[in-house]
Amino acid sequence: MQSNAPTVQATETSFRIIEALMERKGAGVTELAHHLELPKSTVYNHLTTLERNEYVVKRDGTYDVGLRFLHLGEYARNRRLLSRVGPPEIDKLAEQTDEMVNLLVEEHGRGVFIYREKGSDAVHMDTYEGKRVHLHTMAFGKAVMAHLPEERVDAIIDQHGLPAATPHTITDRDELFAELEAVKEQGHAFDREERLKGLQCVAAPIVTDDTVVGGVSVSGPKSRMRGEWFTEELPRLIKSTANVIEINLTYG
Repeated sequence: MQSNAPTVQATETSFRIIEALMERKGAGVTELAHHLELPKSTVYNHLTTLERNEYVVKRDGTYDVGLRFLHLGEYARNRRLLSRVGPPEIDKLAEQTDEMVNLLVEEHGRGVFIYREKGSDAVHMDTYEGKRVHLHTMAFGKAVMAHLPEERVDAIIDQHGLPAATPHTITDRDELFAELEAVKEQGHAFDREERLKGLQCVAAPIVTDDTVVGGVSVSGPKSRMRGEWFTEELPRLIKSTANVIEINLTYG
């Protein structure tokens, strides 16, 4: 979780600029300065420094995030044993279910997609490897939080809140904790259009040495994610996949 130690303002500004470039799919100095309410000279100096260090690129007066971040992201992902052990099992599950299958971890109180595989009938979604999402809006997040100490879950909620992504999102703390109890008991979690309308999901945690290290989820359209397939068969397949990954992490 976040430390209470003081931060360096210049570094904070650089990261704000990088995030804004990503959100706006590239921008010029004037646009960024207006969006971030910063002096143009400040934005220009930060962009110049970032460009010189190859973290942003400039094309025809427009700045954008550079591919050096891809190098860093791949390094961060490959440092996790889960990223090397999990993908083969995710691929098998995608072939079994024909849906989108995801391997995720929790970092800084958010869910992060570290690997995805599309089954033959998988629908297009807004997710990609590296995308960060509010935990309370997704099946994976609930599967993970159910295995965290209550004080840690409280800290995550205090830091990120419980914003609504759809009308179905759980935004009440007590309701969330009640669902987490059910998730812990049954061993899997559901997302019933809580992050994206029309999309439903099932997830199970990956736990080694009593510590949750990630999770497996399967997402698909509401029209297909229903009945016993959604409530019984799919959870069984996902938990089986998570269990194989757990064994490979422990003894592989």
